[in-house]
Amino acid sequence: MKSKMLIILGTVLFLICCTVGGLYYFENHKGIYYSQIDNTKMKELSTSNNMKYEYTLACYNKNGQKKTLKFKTSRELREDAYILLEVRMFGVHRWEEVQYDELPAKVQNKYQE
Repeated sequence: MKSKMLIILGTVLFLICCTVGGLYYFENHKGIYYSQIDNTKMKELSTSNNMKYEYTLACYNKNGQKKTLKFKTSRELREDAYILLEVRMFGVHRWEEVQYDELPAKVQNKYQE
């Protein structure tokens, strides 16, 4: 009887640890991508919430690997501005405008082509 309770308790503790560890990893694991604003790739949303625009842009990580990302904003972004996108488990978490010289060299090469 004691051994069954210990096995059940051990299993429950293991599952709790795995869940907490998984949530911590997914919340803190992020990827950084860079892109250039192209307002032809934006669509205006007809929703009542704060996010009025959705962008679908080709983005590059620091190694120059391409990925298409979608994100929403409350305002139209400046045409041709460079942005840094912080991506987490469920999509773009935040973005900020950056200067061309702040882009990694492999990303700068993509925009020179």
